[in-house]
Amino acid sequence: MVSGGRVGGGEVEAGEAAEVAVAVAVVDNEEEVAQAPPAAAAAAVVARELVVGYALTSKKAKSFLQPKLRGLARKKGILFVAIDQKRPLSDQGPFDIVLHKLTGREWQQLLEEYREEHPEVTVLDPPGAIEHLLNRQSMLQEVSELDLSDCHGRVGVPKQLFVNTDPSSIPAAVMRAGLSLPLVAKPLVAKSHELSLAYDPISLTKLEPPLVLQEFVNHGGVLFKVYIVGDAIRVVRRFSLPNVDAGDLPNNAGVFRFPRVSCASANADDADLDPHVAELPPRPLLEILARELRRRLGLRLFNIDMIREHGTRDRFYVIDMNYFPGYGKMPGYEHVFTDFLLSLVQKEYKRRPSYSSCEG
Repeated sequence: MVSGGRVGGGEVEAGEAAEVAVAVAVVDNEEEVAQAPPAAAAAAVVARELVVGYALTSKKAKSFLQPKLRGLARKKGILFVAIDQKRPLSDQGPFDIVLHKLTGREWQQLLEEYREEHPEVTVLDPPGAIEHLLNRQSMLQEVSELDLSDCHGRVGVPKQLFVNTDPSSIPAAVMRAGLSLPLVAKPLVAKSHELSLAYDPISLTKLEPPLVLQEFVNHGGVLFKVYIVGDAIRVVRRFSLPNVDAGDLPNNAGVFRFPRVSCASANADDADLDPHVAELPPRPLLEILARELRRRLGLRLFNIDMIREHGTRDRFYVIDMNYFPGYGKMPGYEHVFTDFLLSLVQKEYKRRPSYSSCEG
């Protein structure tokens, strides 16, 4: 754990961390904390600064580290420190938590080496686990293997097909796989939120592999975005693609592109919706789904895009997942996230052996 820092928190650049650590008096004696009762030990740790090193793109840092998050973090004793990606991680900090959303083999290797050298530091999340959600061919595999048929509803994934071949052969591949039109086309690498809707076989030949084709499921034009932050779950409604009638297929030839489906500007929480469409998925179902995916994926920061099949009440599909999504768009995210960060410290100290005040 960090033995220095500034009570109050906030955000500093990596180069300032050492000066901050020297300048402020905190609990310096780890033995005193370790010998205290468990509750007191946890309180002492929280009373000290919790140093969170972050490695994010400038765009991600701006959307996530909003003033309301930094202000609340300051009150709770959480310090956000920017990681200098040009310097070795071990020369920076010390950190209690490393928060990141960077890709690339070089960064992944640096982080894995850091985890081995500093097992006491919590890394959110392990880079190997994140890779699973960056590839849409494997992204939904864990969901498809779940059996949640008796958990307040049924959860599955739409039939889908990975395509990495000449576009002219896509119609035949779709026919062999038994997929029905229309089909949603998504880039293989989940860095882009753009998707396309192809209504007819000729349209399929205009797509650009590599991509994943997913059967379109009518869902009343509403998507449920399920944010997961550790054990916490928050759900918002977003407008999505409208239903497609079979009679519309002959009249909609071509490829229709949708750059930002379900973005924050498409918020549907306050819209006047059909109650059967607007009803959120059952809470017990979401809790079981989130718990199982956390365990299987080894991730604590991700979101799930879910839809309810139109005309049903308990038939749901997971159509996409994202690591470290746009939490800044989640109502009350600053409270959820700071509570989560503090809980990680408490869990770590609960795992440590307790010491009795009696000798012998």
